[in-house]
Amino acid sequence: MEFSEAGAAAPASCVWPTVASVEQWEETIMPTFIITMNWTEQGIRNIKDAPKRAAAAREMAKKLGVEIKQTYLTNGPSDLLSIVESPSGDNVAKFCMAIGQLGNVRTSTVRAWSEADYAKFISELP
Repeated sequence: MEFSEAGAAAPASCVWPTVASVEQWEETIMPTFIITMNWTEQGIRNIKDAPKRAAAAREMAKKLGVEIKQTYLTNGPSDLLSIVESPSGDNVAKFCMAIGQLGNVRTSTVRAWSEADYAKFISELP
C-alpha cells in the first residue's frame, strides 16, 4: 500500500508523479506567451504607481488563469515585456484586455515555443 505525503493510505492504483513527469506535464499544457507593453500618456504620467499596478496585474492574471513568470523594463520599441504562461490563449487575451481597459498600457502578444519545441517541429517537417 502506498501512502500520501499526509500519511493517508493511497489506493493501490494511485501513482504519484515524479518531478520529471510533472515538469514535462507543465510544459505540455502551459503554453508560453510574450506580452510587450507600452505606457500610455496616463501610464507614464503616473509612473510612480507602476509597482502597485504591477502587483494588481499579477492578482488579476491569477484570477484569469495566467501566471506572470517575469516582467522586464526594456528599451527599444517596447517599454515592458512580460513572459506569461496559461493553458489557454483565451485567458491571455482576456488578461490583456483587462489591463488595457485600465488605460495605463497598450499590449501586443505573441505565442512562444521553446528551443526544444521548435527543434522538434523542424525534425517533423516533410
